[in-house]
Amino acid sequence: MTSIEKLISDIENNVNKDRIADIYPLDSNAACKRLIAALNRFKELYGESEVRIYSAPGRTEIGGNHSDHQHGEVLCGSISMDAIAVARPNDDSRVVLYSEGYGELELDISDLSIKEDEKESTKALIRGVAAGIEQRGYKASGFTAYVTSDVLGGSGLSSSAAFETLIGVIISDLFNDSSIDAVTIAKIGQFAENKYFGKPSGLMDQTACSVGSLCAIDFKDPEEPVIERIQFDIGKAGYSLCITNTQGSHADLTADYAAVPEEMKKVASYFGKEVLRDVSETDVIENIPILQEKFGDRAVLRSVNFFEESRRAHQQAECLKAADVDNFLKLVSESGDASFKYLQNVYSNSNISEQGVSIALLVSSLALKGGKGVCRVHGGGFAGTIQAFVKNEAVEDYRKALDAVFGEGACAVMKIRKYGGVRVL
Repeated sequence: MTSIEKLISDIENNVNKDRIADIYPLDSNAACKRLIAALNRFKELYGESEVRIYSAPGRTEIGGNHSDHQHGEVLCGSISMDAIAVARPNDDSRVVLYSEGYGELELDISDLSIKEDEKESTKALIRGVAAGIEQRGYKASGFTAYVTSDVLGGSGLSSSAAFETLIGVIISDLFNDSSIDAVTIAKIGQFAENKYFGKPSGLMDQTACSVGSLCAIDFKDPEEPVIERIQFDIGKAGYSLCITNTQGSHADLTADYAAVPEEMKKVASYFGKEVLRDVSETDVIENIPILQEKFGDRAVLRSVNFFEESRRAHQQAECLKAADVDNFLKLVSESGDASFKYLQNVYSNSNISEQGVSIALLVSSLALKGGKGVCRVHGGGFAGTIQAFVKNEAVEDYRKALDAVFGEGACAVMKIRKYGGVRVL
């Protein structure tokens, strides 16, 4: 633990320059200012004390849209946007956390039972992470923290998974000598979101945020996912990763998200299985008329798309390992098309007048004509963000086109970050 005064002095005098630049290669000077601001804010709220600084990134999903919860394959990566926390341990079981833009909350984690009145709240995530940690034989205790994040909430960049990872890393470092590995922290985050927060989700978001870098993940055994880090710099290959926030909120879309795994699992259940990974694609296709009658057309479309999308994610990873950018981009485009036609997660059928993601894809397609790049829905879908891989020389024009529709700063150029959840200083 180090005093706030010394941490600020060390940052200002470049003592930790290499460490910060390693975590924040996109703009380490801006990162230093942000860290100092967070330290000063903690001091303003809770006084001078010895603290540590933590970070957990958001994530981008590149391939495998809605395949993780069916134990499929995905390609994803942590991004340069992150949540940071300044934290210190308490002498009791109270968690006191001030989140910038949301205010302060306090809870006692000596009680780790599920609270129905906390569902879909920050308290639920904190209590759930603490419970998941203790269930695995580790220690969870109280701490005071100030948190600020530039991972946009409700944007499909997994602000909740970044927060879960952040809480897991804080407890692991403060009370368990950083002994909880990144994959376990990801599983704990999923547990907190599913059981305590009340939102169904696969394990991809938490894994990408916790493990970091560009990762190909096979969830055939979700308790022991096979994770392969891929060393590939899309920027050096001539393209930039752009994420555009369409300003649509995910807040009222829980039912839409829940319907995707529910429908897939219904089809799997016809064959006596819990998830589609354990079902033959041929069996599904050969039984389409029966499945239509029992579960509806959309369930069939989404189920067949699972097999195609999971296979695409594997092929995308192989393309990147072989530096085959052209075929990688072709697969990204195919994934986007399939989201419209088969997965049907580009907009909510309960509110067809709001189709911000569809508009963003339209504007992107126009801006990227002539081989300037490709685009697709990003994350869970229905609202939030789209993803595009844009030729470096076309990025500025692309950004202007998207910002003209969705507002200044809506389109962000990002890098894949090599670190997941981590103690910064």
